[in-house]
Amino acid sequence: MSLDGRLAIVTGGASGIGAGICEMLARAGALVVVADIDGAGAAARAEALLADGHRAALLQVDLADEASILAGCRAVFAAHGAPWLLVNNAGLQSRELLLEGSAAHWDAIVAVNARGAFLMTRECGRAMAGAKAGGRIVNVASAALIGSLIMGLSAYTASKGAMLGLSMASALELAPHAITVNTVLPGGVGTPGAINAGGGSVPAEGPTRRAPLLGRCEPADIAAAVLFFASPAARFVTNQVLAVDAGWSLS
Repeated sequence: MSLDGRLAIVTGGASGIGAGICEMLARAGALVVVADIDGAGAAARAEALLADGHRAALLQVDLADEASILAGCRAVFAAHGAPWLLVNNAGLQSRELLLEGSAAHWDAIVAVNARGAFLMTRECGRAMAGAKAGGRIVNVASAALIGSLIMGLSAYTASKGAMLGLSMASALELAPHAITVNTVLPGGVGTPGAINAGGGSVPAEGPTRRAPLLGRCEPADIAAAVLFFASPAARFVTNQVLAVDAGWSLS
């Protein structure tokens, strides 16, 4: 599972699942770029990794802004070279009931969760292909795609479905460059982003309220799946989907 000498970019890496992914990849030996719209949070996460003896850098980037993505990727590539791994983890999760939903809410969710992932995949995929050393892309979607839903997630679930479609198409087009693309579907994880998600007036009702058989997942559980896909052990694994839901789908 060693990632020694590899460059990894993790979007949404300042907190929650992203922070857990950054820590696990750093422990595996990667130089981890903590990418987040929260520049102070990204800096704090990178500093914590450095203090623990790992290698880390930070990138403040707005995934809803193509110019920010282009500038950020150029800066990272100039400083560290082409990445080996991109983890499209950042995501918005605010809720609106379908019949009360707005186009503005839909557009804001899709801009980050789907469009931002596409732009990051395009830019990092170009760099990986140009370096001719292969690479890995891991998209962090959601167990909402297999029914782990609560009320108000139409935009969120659609954006994660788009991410899954992006994984499939990317896996095909990037295979000639020895770049694999896989998807992780996290179940319920008690992160600040999930707990503080907008839509508090929407009742949190739905199948997700069922308790998973093995208990609630932690960020490290999702990170372990990402590490597998990024590791030498998964060199022939592409276009695959791994749900890490603590047995929720069996309950």
